[in-house]
Amino acid sequence: MRYFSILLLIVALAPVKLMAIDRPLLTMPVKQMVADTDTIVRKQSVSVGLAYGSDAMFFGRTGPIRYPYLSANAVYNTKQGFFAYGSVLRLIGYRTSIDEIDIGGGYLYKPSKKLTGVISYTHFIFNKERRVIESASSHDINFKNTYDWKFMRSSITLDYLFGKASDFFVTLNASKYFEPTWRLFGDDDYLTFNPGISAIIGTQNFVEKYAIDQQERLIYNNIIVNGTPNRVPYNNGRFNALNYSFKIPIAYNTPHYTFEASYKYSIPVNVEGALRNRREGFVNLTFYYLFY
Repeated sequence: MRYFSILLLIVALAPVKLMAIDRPLLTMPVKQMVADTDTIVRKQSVSVGLAYGSDAMFFGRTGPIRYPYLSANAVYNTKQGFFAYGSVLRLIGYRTSIDEIDIGGGYLYKPSKKLTGVISYTHFIFNKERRVIESASSHDINFKNTYDWKFMRSSITLDYLFGKASDFFVTLNASKYFEPTWRLFGDDDYLTFNPGISAIIGTQNFVEKYAIDQQERLIYNNIIVNGTPNRVPYNNGRFNALNYSFKIPIAYNTPHYTFEASYKYSIPVNVEGALRNRREGFVNLTFYYLFY
């Protein structure tokens, strides 16, 4: 709990106003493509990108085995702040061509120079294999606010997911943005760094539903015994800390494209026995191109 206490203290300093993004690139709500250097476009634009992840994580939880993935993503932004997006995900090492499709839209608002918010809805579509951990959920309503304190940025994100299972999550994040004054190859390119820490609090009904859906493929200790669902004395609907993480991203930027590499160290807590989650390091590579 000491990690959570530190994060809660940091975010509590921000009175409900939270969120900060100010460089004119794009807002990227598509979860497989979210770069930690992502920003906001308040003009008509289209951005497309590719991403690689060493393992698929869903609100602080991973599957029973590693699922590295590739995804392709696109976002359309309007001058008024509305946006629509889509994402196609494929797990590496499996015969399926598409494992997940996400489609959604939302609205970006910026009531002040330091405060920015995004509200969005996403619909998840999975193939019949349903290997990815989020396959127990079909819908996500997301509300995020970020505030720039100059010395750091803090954000709070609320998610309500529903489908085969319903869950509610609160994600707290604090980060520090750096942009060196020197350039690498020209006047328009630059590096950015945005190390941060985060905590996820919420329910985990999706864990048990995922285990039951996968019982013919995998045997889960404490959840499935001899092919029969067996409830453990654990309340998945309990609102509790789920995960703490530390992330170090570095990005190379130009006026139209960004390439980011990041390393994330995850500390899952209060883990449901089905998933056997342990501390794990994640590597993510993200590339996106912006058309004005």
